[in-house]
Amino acid sequence: MKKYIIEFFKRGLMAAVGGPVVVSVVYYILGKTNVISSLTPEEVAIGMISSGALAFIVGGISVIFTVERLPTFTAALIHGLTLYTVYIMVYLINGWLKSQIVAVAVFTGIFIVGYVIIWLIIYLSVKNSAKRLNSKLNQKNE
Repeated sequence: MKKYIIEFFKRGLMAAVGGPVVVSVVYYILGKTNVISSLTPEEVAIGMISSGALAFIVGGISVIFTVERLPTFTAALIHGLTLYTVYIMVYLINGWLKSQIVAVAVFTGIFIVGYVIIWLIIYLSVKNSAKRLNSKLNQKNE
């Protein structure tokens, strides 16, 4: 268990460097679309800290897929729920998403669809790669 915690922190720290970049891009887009015209120092600080924490957790949680005793579906479920929870919290804390049932429901639907599509792409890609590798191995053995 200790090795997974250490790996979580390694991955999280590497990803957390991107947190300020992410918040800068978000604020840039919000400014260009006239959603915001200025930010208080408090808003900038909360945005930087929360997006750094988000990046840390998103980067770190990928360690869940290295836990050998954990079925892939269970790992993906834990991964997806963790990502959803962290994203929704950061978006609400920063005011990037309105704290309304409809807004949260739309975000939730988009998140689920996006997560499933990404996993289908990954699954099909890995399945296709394995099929090609097995075919090459069979040809070599013949």
